[in-house]
Amino acid sequence: MADWSIIYDQWVPKEQTLREAICTLGNGYIATRGAFEEAKAEPDLNYPGTYLAGGYNRLTSEVAGKQIENEDLVNWPNWLPVSFRHPGEEWFHMSSVEVLDFKQELDLKHGVLLRHVHFRDSRGHESKLNTRRIVSMAHPHSAALEWQLTPLNWSGEVEIRSALDGRVINSGVARYRTLASKHLETLEQGQHDEENMFLVVQTVQSKTRMAQVARTQVYLNDQVSGVLPQTKIEEGYVEHLFRLQATKGQPLRLEKSVLIYTSRDWATSEPLQDACVNIKRQGTFEALLEEHKRAWQRLWNRCDLDTACNAKVQGVLRLHVFHLLQTVSGHTVDLDVGVPARGWHGEAYRGHIFWDELFIFPFLNLHLPAITRELLMYRYRRLNEARSAAKEAGYKGAMFPWQSGSNGREESQVIHLNPQSGRWLPDNTFLQRHISSAVAYNVWHYYQATDDIDFLSYHGAELMMDIAQFWSTIATLNQETGRYEILHVVGPDEYHTEYPDSEEVGLHNNAYTNVLAVWVIQKALQLKEVIDDSRYEELLTKLHITPDDLTRWEDISKRMYVPFLEDTRIMAQFDGYDQLQEFDWDTYKAKHGEAMRLDRILESEGDNVNKYKASKQADVLMLFYLFSSEELLSIFKQLDYDFKPENIRVNIAYYEQRTSHGSTLSKIVHAWVLARSDRKRSWVNFEMALMSDLKDIQGGTTAEGIHLGAMAGTVDLVQRAYTGLEIRDDVLWLNPVLPEEMPCLNLQLRYRGHWLELNITCHKLIITFDRGWSKEVKIGVCGEVHTFRTGDKKEFDIQR
Repeated sequence: MADWSIIYDQWVPKEQTLREAICTLGNGYIATRGAFEEAKAEPDLNYPGTYLAGGYNRLTSEVAGKQIENEDLVNWPNWLPVSFRHPGEEWFHMSSVEVLDFKQELDLKHGVLLRHVHFRDSRGHESKLNTRRIVSMAHPHSAALEWQLTPLNWSGEVEIRSALDGRVINSGVARYRTLASKHLETLEQGQHDEENMFLVVQTVQSKTRMAQVARTQVYLNDQVSGVLPQTKIEEGYVEHLFRLQATKGQPLRLEKSVLIYTSRDWATSEPLQDACVNIKRQGTFEALLEEHKRAWQRLWNRCDLDTACNAKVQGVLRLHVFHLLQTVSGHTVDLDVGVPARGWHGEAYRGHIFWDELFIFPFLNLHLPAITRELLMYRYRRLNEARSAAKEAGYKGAMFPWQSGSNGREESQVIHLNPQSGRWLPDNTFLQRHISSAVAYNVWHYYQATDDIDFLSYHGAELMMDIAQFWSTIATLNQETGRYEILHVVGPDEYHTEYPDSEEVGLHNNAYTNVLAVWVIQKALQLKEVIDDSRYEELLTKLHITPDDLTRWEDISKRMYVPFLEDTRIMAQFDGYDQLQEFDWDTYKAKHGEAMRLDRILESEGDNVNKYKASKQADVLMLFYLFSSEELLSIFKQLDYDFKPENIRVNIAYYEQRTSHGSTLSKIVHAWVLARSDRKRSWVNFEMALMSDLKDIQGGTTAEGIHLGAMAGTVDLVQRAYTGLEIRDDVLWLNPVLPEEMPCLNLQLRYRGHWLELNITCHKLIITFDRGWSKEVKIGVCGEVHTFRTGDKKEFDIQR
């Protein structure tokens, strides 16, 4: 692995679906998996997939005797197909030739996927194939590829085909394959003119239309061949077939340029019409590539994290930033989409939006805050749906869904398949009400990073106040203890969704949920001092928040119950946690490794993870991830709990021993909370999180779509945890403690309208402010506050 490339130098068929996910190309509008152009969907071998940001459709399936409706991220027509053959023979496929040399490279710097293959067919013909592919970061609707075939020991006639294939279904996730999967119907296909073919499809329920128009040109000796193609048209499929004479040693080169438009696009008259008009304006592959490279360079200028002192970390960090920017880019703005947990890279989780924004937004806030603002608007535009959900559940305010898709309704599955037992089981993870707190947390921290008071006043404050109202009504006062409780919820852990032998679903007083609810209410009350009085009064009226409601908010913020294990300062994950059995970790780790899906393993053995002190991922420890010790201790002080700084380490140690890390996010949190107290173990956790997708440590899940939250989380560990970056009391605090394994770091940050550059070693911190805005800001370094203005450059001694 190089600083700017992911390179595979051997053809390993069993790794191909993983590589397809890792080598996905996208631009925030569309994304296409890194499948080979000649490949069709074959279980566990190839899975071409093209996905539209926010391109969902609903289908109903019969599961275990029930009619279940699911909303899926749709696999749209495959624009890639290109292959060749000798007349009368089979079409080229990697599995049908002898591969003599192979190299596949994902060029992160320029956003290009390249392949080199030297192969021999069954007749002894040797050839070289070189391909390049882009999904344009310069033009959101544009994608292109180049195929160059060179005969090495033969000459003769060849046939080359290029196609658009709409006969695709959703089959990228094995456990979903028994469900309804045909989301598309073909509206029309054909040939627009001598060079261009087209295909128009529509989703069967959401009625989103997509038009794809492709121009294919074949070059001999770098000149357009002039050979006109034969056109083949079938339902959902259109193909151009070229017959050419190949000469030994002389390359045949094909360029395929594709435009993709949909009925959801802005500034579009009609998808097919605009695609046909604009395909004629497309330049050559090299011209498209050059614009694409320049667009990527602009992004890297602002978003790169330079850790040249550790080449291994450097390359993987860039891969993670690369996939983040392919999922949410400048093209995402105005699309009205959220940020999916698995990117637009596959069909895992059906492309739904969860709480992963908590791990993704910190990077965007400090590099591309305009994108964060738009992603927050995705939540704001679904506020009415969240209000309706709260009302139907008997509460006030806004209750956001654990899984969200097109319109913001709850998309969590009602039942799920355990692939280890083959059984369909009830799924109660929709009770993760803490998602609403994540929305409020993201609003507040976007505001802290940007000082965007307009957004806070007209959108963010409304979200936060409605969420605070929800928490105030779901909380109930326990008359015996005099404290407020939150009942029947599920925490971030997800393994524990009910009490053993109980008929009721959900748990009582999840510590993370309760503390976050208090924080939200505190910040909602604080808004009165931040936004205009007139706007605050408007929101009280609009949201039907009365003086009695505000009094209740104040009361809850001081009397919320947080469970603790008896006679300790260790927070209980939830009420009754101490009654659960300890788990035999040694036996199961020896058999299954450290990253286990214990819920599936135990259910397949006839057992139940709800019985044990065993968590899928960080739950209580999420509090130490989201909050500085100062902020968390302040919350406990207001709640009148005797919680001291030294108690944090004890809590970390307790839950470290009881977590299976069945989620890629878990290692992020554990690396973070150990960053100051145990730097060696923090680094070990960081390295595992860093490699979680590249090495697919979850055992096959990455092939279904990368884990975007984990990728962004590793970047944020470098950006904030190891630099000690925190925004508090209108000061950007920096307290760097770089790991010994990564003794240098250079990056740029966007903070409140300024670009600032940080150059950090184990001994020095240099902060340089870009010229531009005149507004001064305060930066705290190792406990001392300094005022910075445009053009300032200051050096600090941070040696410890």
